[in-house]
Amino acid sequence: MASSKKVITREKWEKRLNHIRIRKEDMNKLVMNFLVTEGYAEAVAKFRMETGTKSDMDVAMIMDRMAVNKAVRCGNVEDAIEKVNDLNPKILDTNPELFFHLQQQRLIELFRNEKIEAALEFAQEELAPRGEENQSFLEELERTVSLLVFKDVSNCPVRELLDISQRLKTANEVNAAILTSQSHEKDPKLHSLLKMLIWAQNQLDEKATYPRIKDFLKATLENPAV
Repeated sequence: MASSKKVITREKWEKRLNHIRIRKEDMNKLVMNFLVTEGYAEAVAKFRMETGTKSDMDVAMIMDRMAVNKAVRCGNVEDAIEKVNDLNPKILDTNPELFFHLQQQRLIELFRNEKIEAALEFAQEELAPRGEENQSFLEELERTVSLLVFKDVSNCPVRELLDISQRLKTANEVNAAILTSQSHEKDPKLHSLLKMLIWAQNQLDEKATYPRIKDFLKATLENPAV
């Protein structure tokens, strides 16, 4: 049975694309937004100098945010908390979930460094009271403390808490909170545009066969299957 979908050839598709005009200023703004959000301070300064594109955040603010990010990624959570409070004390005051996750990360680092007594004392004094007030916090605390039960971490069902990915998860959460406090998007606009592109292609797939993009890293068009 022949397909009822409309077939758009590569030639016609590229002809349509060539008629679309995107201002260089808009592209530069998109690049700048990405650099600022991802925290590439040096690149922001260089790109601003080369293109004259303004950013909505100065380099010093970006460097301060990335200093917090680096501290969490390196496991220096106490230092990260101090840096966040120096930036804006309201960030942690108004976000109990974020503060709990930072304290949880401190506990994980104590376990990682085999400071068991200090870890148990910290859990009892700092995290247990928060667990009494919030069921989800209590469950997270119980998961974290279970690291103590297993001498061989490789057999621990929550061993992922000791993975570097857990640090990155916490660091990303802090980064998003700081950006929000500075009235900036949590994610680069480029991410939203890519999601829109994927959605648009999925919608068009139902109606037509066309040169779609599968590899977004290369952004190459595939010839339509006829």
